[in-house]
Amino acid sequence: MSTEIRPAGMGPVPPPPPESRDRTQDLDEAELEDTERAGLSDEGRHVGPILSAWARTPLRVRLVGIVTLVLLASLAIAAAVTNTLVSRTLEAQIDSQLESTAEQLANQALASLSTEQEQTLPSDYYIVLFPYSGRSRGWYQAENVELHGVPKVGPYTFANSDIPPGPFTTAAVNISGSDIPSDAQWRVIALTASSGGEDQGIVFVGLPLDSVRDTVGQIQKLLAISALVITTLGAAVGYLAVRQSFRPLGEIERTAAAIAEGDLSRRVPQAPSSTEVGSLARSLNSMLSQIEQAFDAREASEARMRRFIADASHELRTPLATVRGYGELYRMGALTTPEALSDTMRRIEDSATRMGSLVEDLLRLARLDEGRPLDNVPVDLAVVASDAMSDLHALDPSRQVRLVPLQPDGQTGACVVVGDEGRLRQVLANLVGNAARHTPRGTPVEVALGFDTDDDGERTAVLEVRDHGPGIPSEHGERVFERFFRVDSSRNRDSGGSGLGLAIVAAIVERLGGAARVQETPGGGLTVRIELPAAAEA
Repeated sequence: MSTEIRPAGMGPVPPPPPESRDRTQDLDEAELEDTERAGLSDEGRHVGPILSAWARTPLRVRLVGIVTLVLLASLAIAAAVTNTLVSRTLEAQIDSQLESTAEQLANQALASLSTEQEQTLPSDYYIVLFPYSGRSRGWYQAENVELHGVPKVGPYTFANSDIPPGPFTTAAVNISGSDIPSDAQWRVIALTASSGGEDQGIVFVGLPLDSVRDTVGQIQKLLAISALVITTLGAAVGYLAVRQSFRPLGEIERTAAAIAEGDLSRRVPQAPSSTEVGSLARSLNSMLSQIEQAFDAREASEARMRRFIADASHELRTPLATVRGYGELYRMGALTTPEALSDTMRRIEDSATRMGSLVEDLLRLARLDEGRPLDNVPVDLAVVASDAMSDLHALDPSRQVRLVPLQPDGQTGACVVVGDEGRLRQVLANLVGNAARHTPRGTPVEVALGFDTDDDGERTAVLEVRDHGPGIPSEHGERVFERFFRVDSSRNRDSGGSGLGLAIVAAIVERLGGAARVQETPGGGLTVRIELPAAAEA
């Protein structure tokens, strides 16, 4: 008798009955209705409080929470993948073992059909033969059945066309009355036994999956413990890292609190410029510097304004007191002679002239401070300087006034700038008048003209008014352009100066895009140097 063993055929899996699909659809619709009744499908109804609570949570807690959740999710995915791979690998090993031994064991079972007594195999295999005629026969190890039960297979479970062609998993059946796990399973392969060209029955060869379940369970426990430890360590490390990273932000917060209390000199500690905190600190420090400079500038401006008002009041008080005093003398009849009356009128006129001059100077400064537009026309400084020198010579013929080149080996010629001619004439008049007023009669005055060229090739027109008088102390050099500043206030008042001449010069030159400074004249005296952008050469 020839025996042939081949894999049992498997027909197509029938689709679920229509009533099953209807029940599933009804269940989905019921769940959807429950969800809608709960308000969960209404977008935003229950999201607001969650987002609000999330927004109120400190940023460091949110970051640690996000890192922990991401780490936990990653470990869960890794554990699931590992569990699946291990389970499939172990099942593949059992499948390979079944496929390599099932045919041999099935042939042995078919050859023992005539034996009345069931065979007991010294292995973990469970073999059962269901012949098409006659009763079934099984080969198994009793201890194995007590531990794992037997696979749920047989003609009552599978029709011949429905038997899987390869290894499949089936539940375990307890036939010994022992205590077996409720989730015990077997891996089984079905073979068709043939003899003499005719099918004789179905042979099932199975191995228990308890070893796979136990191994996977141990791996799951190990992965769970490892995930818990790794998540805890990751959360702790993340908290420390976030805390360390947020420490500069705490410094920024404390600095901001100190600044809010009025300490504008505080600065945010520097951090590496490549980091976000470093970039933030740099921007904040730049902003704080600008704010401090703005406050300092405002305080300085207010101080200058207070000093300006005080100085202007002081300057006006003396001539006003003079006018008032002489007026009271006249009212009281103290001026009894024509000579006394004439002298009094002269003094009142001088005081009024002085007040008028002071008011005119104040108006000029006010207009310059307002930023009113100035004319921009070509102006030859040589012509303006020559006219100012002529005026000075007319006032003091004994004084030597010369127009000289800026450089000793240079030549005097046209020195053209673009500006307001009236303002430039006022600059020369103030400078020449200042030199005449504060130097002894007959002291020479030179006006030097020329050009300087910087490293970029830009030409600058330079005008210097040099006197050979007493000069000023070097410590007052930076203050001579301040309003109402006087090195010797009594001498300046006696000479008729208001203390605004050089301040007007500096304001005009600044409006024209130039600069003014003072320096000592070689041999003694004061030199006022004016630098203005030169006009483009034709």
